[in-house]
Amino acid sequence: MKIAFGEGKLIPAVVQDRLTGQVRMLAYMTRESLARTLETGRATFFSRSRGELWEKGATSGNTLAVTSVHADCDGDALLILAEPRGPTCHTGSASCFFRQVDARGDAEPEAADEGQDATALLEALERELESRKASSATKSYTRKLLDGGAPLIGAKLREEAGELAQAIAEESDDRVASEAADVIYHLLVGLVSRGVPLRAVLSGLASRMGTSGLVEKAQRAQKPKPGEP
Repeated sequence: MKIAFGEGKLIPAVVQDRLTGQVRMLAYMTRESLARTLETGRATFFSRSRGELWEKGATSGNTLAVTSVHADCDGDALLILAEPRGPTCHTGSASCFFRQVDARGDAEPEAADEGQDATALLEALERELESRKASSATKSYTRKLLDGGAPLIGAKLREEAGELAQAIAEESDDRVASEAADVIYHLLVGLVSRGVPLRAVLSGLASRMGTSGLVEKAQRAQKPKPGEP
């Protein structure tokens, strides 16, 4: 299927974080900017106001390293999966989509002047847990886990992992999903307690794509453990 460039020989391109799924921005491409993006691996768009090509981050340093480009079913819109380096929006927000739209009675819906950028579920949960880490609340289960530190979080992870294993072996699909959700929640609490971002975990998973699990495990086994020569 040929790419269907529309009015002004432009095509809209949505940029999505390849690891978290967060939508970062919407811009427009010409044939030339698309070709340059595919050639260099750096997101390059067409500025309708300036009438010229521009490479994202060429000035600010907040680049988008493109991993793949996909066309929609009609070929008249593009989805770019990329590795963002720094905030994508010129305002300093990670995503350009941070103005939540709300109904206003009988009036036209409006977008808020300020707000938090839209994120996918796991990243939103990570943010919520980070906020609990900084809060002084005493009646919070998350706060209790964080205050208990590695011993309590580790115990809960082992407990929840055991319950998930049991559910996989002999319980319903609903129970498997529920227990898996418990494991993921406690895993995120553990990451937050250590200051390890979810993105680092997703990046680690991404680096293993296309590699045999047996090979990857063997390679890890050959690496010296911390403190070993």
